[in-house]
Amino acid sequence: MSETRIDSEHRTVLLRGGDVHSPADPFATAMVVERGHVAWVGSEGAADAFTSGVDEVVDLEGALVTPAFVDAHVHTTATGLALTGLDLTSASSLAEAAELIRGHAAARPDDRILIGHGWDAARWPERRAPRRDELDELTGGRPLYLTRIDVHSAVVTTALLDLVPGIRDLIGFRDGEPLTGDAHHAVRAAAYAALSPRQRTEAQREARRHAASLGIGTLHECGGPEISSEDDFTGLLDLARAEAGPRVVGYWADLDVDRARALGAVGAAGDLFADGSLGSHTACLHDVYADAAHHGVSHLDAATVAAHVVAATEAGLQAGFHAIGDAAVTAVTDGVRAASEKLGLARIRAARHRVEHAEMLTPETIAAFAELGLTASVQPAFDAAWGGEDGMYADRLGAERARTLNPYAALLRAGVPLAFGSDSPVTPLDPWGTVRAAAFHRTPDHRISVRAAFTAHTRGGWRAVGRDDAGTLVPGAPADYAIWRAEELVVQAPDDRVARWSTDPRSGTPGLPDLTPGSDLPVCLRTVVFGQTVFDRLNG
Repeated sequence: MSETRIDSEHRTVLLRGGDVHSPADPFATAMVVERGHVAWVGSEGAADAFTSGVDEVVDLEGALVTPAFVDAHVHTTATGLALTGLDLTSASSLAEAAELIRGHAAARPDDRILIGHGWDAARWPERRAPRRDELDELTGGRPLYLTRIDVHSAVVTTALLDLVPGIRDLIGFRDGEPLTGDAHHAVRAAAYAALSPRQRTEAQREARRHAASLGIGTLHECGGPEISSEDDFTGLLDLARAEAGPRVVGYWADLDVDRARALGAVGAAGDLFADGSLGSHTACLHDVYADAAHHGVSHLDAATVAAHVVAATEAGLQAGFHAIGDAAVTAVTDGVRAASEKLGLARIRAARHRVEHAEMLTPETIAAFAELGLTASVQPAFDAAWGGEDGMYADRLGAERARTLNPYAALLRAGVPLAFGSDSPVTPLDPWGTVRAAAFHRTPDHRISVRAAFTAHTRGGWRAVGRDDAGTLVPGAPADYAIWRAEELVVQAPDDRVARWSTDPRSGTPGLPDLTPGSDLPVCLRTVVFGQTVFDRLNG
């Protein structure tokens, strides 16, 4: 791909000869970027007028230009550690996981703590997690922290338990079983505290580099005192300010809104746990699990939610909660409604408070989201991984309840704002795969169009942080964009009548890559954040 360029942080750039995905001109083939913003979008013929006044001309040679993606829920350091270290997501058995653990321990003799992620005993023929004595042998007795795929439980070595005085008295400690609840949070804090600054910074750099290579321009970091550490959070924000790469918007999940503000967070939100996860049997349900005789775990009641929403709103910060089970989602919506009765509905809606995951919704809670202006920050890859008639959701809930999960079409019909993310490392950074998962949801009634899913993964992430002027390629918007090698552009919608209408040129609907399952996903050629290139393989 040919181009003429000079090195300058805010050079004026003309891109031409491709497809520019823009609501300003559905047939645009060219775009001008100036001072970090989109300056013009239009046709190839009109682009000639700009050639003499720009610093760089990029011949797209038919490539597609889109807004850069926003991943609205990421754990950056954990993502980097999975990318650079012990990742068990591909392990198909306990025996295979054991060999990966042994190999990682041998390859990292100088690390004072070993951290890994991704085991999923539900997929293994052995149907059980690694035992502590097995992990002690595999690691030679060193500290190891190993999270389940959902990051809501973990197995550890004896050496790591020894770093946490009183661990056996905490809720969630059951000898011989994976740690959950307070016990899990305590060992996670000890594990991350044992990371060297070098390990942490390497992981953060790798996560941002990988995100940029996938066309992601912005990451919403969901940190908190039960998730990482204050040093981890502020270190990441400092790194993002100092080094080129995807921008990082920080959320700190703390009931102390003053502490969240002091750390530089835009919200006392993110993974502020109202409950746990379905895979670990800790999501809070109205009715008992299909495969366990309990309702899960509740961490926040409606009164606590209401008090937090009031405090955050009055402080000018977003509030937000992790809520997966239907009982947890009900507690959140009841609490936010109580806050609106105190402060007024208009103030609550204007604050754009968030709910992360929001998997088990009912018509009543969907209506409450719409009424209260709550953003649903959701992860379509969860359905791809665990949905379906024989998936983990069906195991935990039974097929009938499982079919109600992640109802994206109903949320959109109700007018609920959607922001898409990965919850990486729970599921990988994979923006086009995420759009595909929403458009081809395992439950057909919950499917949305590729266009709506793409919007949720671009503009939706900006709206979730209170910005309505970004996430689209229109004049005046921040120049956050990605260039893609893609096949034929099409319009895909669950209803084929809509698809047929949308492909009529008279509709003016810009196309997107064909995401039919089995087709190749687009390949990122360049990622640009505020006019600055943060990933580039245009000539590769």
